[in-house]
Amino acid sequence: MARYEELIFDQGSDIIVQLELINEDKSKKDLTGYSAAAKMAPNYAASDSDKISFAATISEPRTEGILQLSLSNVQTDALNAKRKYVYDVEISYIDSDSNTIVERVLEGLIKVTPSVTR
Repeated sequence: MARYEELIFDQGSDIIVQLELINEDKSKKDLTGYSAAAKMAPNYAASDSDKISFAATISEPRTEGILQLSLSNVQTDALNAKRKYVYDVEISYIDSDSNTIVERVLEGLIKVTPSVTR
């Protein structure tokens, strides 16, 4: 089950969120062979054109279990500070039978604080 977190982003700022993924036994999750994806949207029923993709990068060495999500200041400047957004983060890998295995690791709400200096 994914962890739930509420995040606060400053409108017009570059955003980097670093996730340190761990296994149930508290060891670092080995992300070798994994890819990552993350999106935010005004609501769960939003069309693809209303979704915003994060840049999702798995840091080296992949055995450390660190995933970074980022949005540029241009992306956050375009967000509506009067609303909350939903988001989720997924990691995936291809198993030995060529099946894509997807795990949602984080989900929640994003609140955007308005910018005066725009």
